[in-house]
Amino acid sequence: MWFPDLRGLLLVAPPLLAAITFHELAHGWVAYRLGDPTAKAAGRLTLNPLKHLDPIGTLVLVLTQAIGWARPVPVNPYYFRNPRRDMMWVGLAGPGANFLLALGVAILYHALGPWLPQTGPGGALRIMLALGVQINVGLGLFNLLPVPPLDGSRVLAGLLPSSLAYTYLRYEYLGFAFLIVLIFTGAVDKIIFPLIFGLSKLLLGG
Repeated sequence: MWFPDLRGLLLVAPPLLAAITFHELAHGWVAYRLGDPTAKAAGRLTLNPLKHLDPIGTLVLVLTQAIGWARPVPVNPYYFRNPRRDMMWVGLAGPGANFLLALGVAILYHALGPWLPQTGPGGALRIMLALGVQINVGLGLFNLLPVPPLDGSRVLAGLLPSSLAYTYLRYEYLGFAFLIVLIFTGAVDKIIFPLIFGLSKLLLGG
């Protein structure tokens, strides 16, 4: 596991905060568009990253540069016309925002690459852009795991037949414990990390 020094933290912080902020803002914005004002009332439709940080999830993301989570945006499905379907779209919004941001940063990386030196401020910007791609890909893929409380559980619940979705959601309270087991046994590393690094390499062309 990589433990960042001060320079590493300074390089990671901007792309990390951007990834978390856009992920959570996307959840809240889609929920709001679907009729739920809860996130807006809670002040979560904002680009202020401090409103979205979860201390443990942020620490995990800093240390791994690949997986992590933010403070969940409050969503009240009772405002939705079709709660199960609309919750699925809310769940997809966060990872979708990360993938779009990763693509945008990758385009910027290739556009600026020929003009950026390998050292100094230009080299630091090059590293931050590369980290921005990797962090956003990692955050998007990790949150698509179909394990509560991750976004993938909302997506899976929306795709399953009603009876199966109900049974699945009945055991949602076990999800976090199961997720911790997956992380600390290395299962997440074997499932997600190859995808993260493979997709990041594809986007960065390295």
